[in-house]
Amino acid sequence: MPRVSNSQNQNTMSVTTSIPLINGVEYSWGDIVAAANGVPFVGITAIKYGDSQDVQNNYGAGRHPVSRSKGRITPSASITLYKSEVVALQRQAPNGRLQDIAPFDITVSYLPESGIISTDKIRNCQFTENKVDWKEGDLNQQIELTLIPSHIEWGQPKV
Repeated sequence: MPRVSNSQNQNTMSVTTSIPLINGVEYSWGDIVAAANGVPFVGITAIKYGDSQDVQNNYGAGRHPVSRSKGRITPSASITLYKSEVVALQRQAPNGRLQDIAPFDITVSYLPESGIISTDKIRNCQFTENKVDWKEGDLNQQIELTLIPSHIEWGQPKV
């Protein structure tokens, strides 16, 4: 937390130079390697994933909750690929439909300069759609494809 000197105006904060940076470098897109069944995606431009959980307050005596309950966890994911990468995936499908590809895992590894690697695993993914959206003037095609995973294993840093 930055320290505020009593002699300074309260609207002005002075950050001391004795506060060190944590690792010094933040994760960036260039640090990410996403792979399906161990094969890295080359034509990937975005990946989104997460999960949400049903959580509710339980009420008893009084007006405030006395406990909480947790329910199902719902994972979600999507990946944005260049058209050439989508075509390569379609070639692996029995009839060209991405939805017919067997469930697969996606690993997302964060490989920063600090050397502390963290890997998340998006498990049992299947595509829910196969689409294209071209328009006049497009120089390339980036296709966001929705995935339905079974669950996400959130990684821990590995030194």
